[in-house]
Amino acid sequence: MLSIPWHRRMRPLVPFFLLPPLILASAFLFFSSSSPFSFPIIPFSPYSSSSRFVPRVEDPPIIWSAPRAVEWRPCDWWRDSKALPSPPGKSNGFIRIDCYGGLNQMRRDLCDGIGIARLLNATMVLPKFEVAAYWNESSDFADVFDVDYFIERMKGFVEVVKELPEDIALREPFGVDCSKRKGQFDYVETVLPSLLKHRYISITPAMSQRRDRYSLQAKASFCRGCYEALRLSKVLEAKASNLLKAIPNPFVSLHLRFEPDMVAYSQCIYPALSPSSINAIELARGDRKPFTGEAARVWRNRGKCPLTPSETAFVLQALGFPTSTSIYLASGDGILEIEGFTSIYRNVYTKSSLLSGKDFDRMHGNTKAALDYYISINSDAYIATFFGNMDKMVVAMRALKGLYKTLILSRRAFANFTAEGLEGEELAKALREAHREDFVMGRGSALPDCFCEYKL
Repeated sequence: MLSIPWHRRMRPLVPFFLLPPLILASAFLFFSSSSPFSFPIIPFSPYSSSSRFVPRVEDPPIIWSAPRAVEWRPCDWWRDSKALPSPPGKSNGFIRIDCYGGLNQMRRDLCDGIGIARLLNATMVLPKFEVAAYWNESSDFADVFDVDYFIERMKGFVEVVKELPEDIALREPFGVDCSKRKGQFDYVETVLPSLLKHRYISITPAMSQRRDRYSLQAKASFCRGCYEALRLSKVLEAKASNLLKAIPNPFVSLHLRFEPDMVAYSQCIYPALSPSSINAIELARGDRKPFTGEAARVWRNRGKCPLTPSETAFVLQALGFPTSTSIYLASGDGILEIEGFTSIYRNVYTKSSLLSGKDFDRMHGNTKAALDYYISINSDAYIATFFGNMDKMVVAMRALKGLYKTLILSRRAFANFTAEGLEGEELAKALREAHREDFVMGRGSALPDCFCEYKL
């Protein structure tokens, strides 16, 4: 059941007696300046918890009007299975990919595992998704993805089976944890002996892959599995499709990251946040102490500090997005200082506002994240404040579908321009030019492993 979000039901009204003076004031401001921004601009601090920058904007947003010079498309070498050799006739054994974390981290590990299975000439059994209280998670692979579709699409690349042979079905796989391995780690040298010895192993892929050592077939299997074989389950896709229809078009899917654990992990400080937000960040820090002094300045100028919700609103306005823009917030719960964004952009939609309370409460972390993923790859535009696991997958899938209204907001540009003392119109102009260059050159619009750069 769909419901109308609170911000669509509640609208502040301007008293009638105030309309004449407001109209006169607006007319004076509009004709008194040749600036593209028709409202007064209040100085802005990058450490501020709120922004009052209110430019006059055009529709459609000016950022998309720039002609692109570069486009990322899926490479031809992996899309045609007939051009690749089939897997050898005899398998070296069975491999299960164990995936941990949130949905997008698990999906990353699964994609890596598909390439590893082909590299080792192994038969894949369905992957195991972690059951984790931290993520409110108990869903498995079949709850999120279409199993039969996955098996069918992987034919000719990697054999995938639902069940194991009787002689090994009753025993646990031999575990091989590669998650901490780095540097010169090689799966053939390190993992293949265990596969040949035990015939059935489980593996946690390394966090940093070395696909330069993969065969062409293994690389193609990784690309095929990651971008063409993983489709949401029929039940979940139907739910996501209904949500997509409920959001007024056109709309922007915004992945806004500013949760306490993320800010704590960044080791950045935000002294102007509310006491409750600062306390939540401190509780999440653990041993990761924030940088101070010159180290903090260098760290911020390298673009390591997440944009606050109010900073995000500032950048979107600078890029020409009207405050009336429909925005789907593709984020989890717990974003700090979200009022800094929703006080400016009021047409904001979320999973919890579109689904009935009972339906939303029954869902787990993976299935909720899957809704964000589906809506983001099908939205008119996608914007992210960070380039994490979800963003990498979404921008690649959008490139696969030929959807190029995709942008990763530049934390580095924002930090450097504000460090130079830019504010108001000057800051907005500098940010607009920097992001226009990123959009024109296709920066952040796809991943190089399976995508090739085409000059337009």
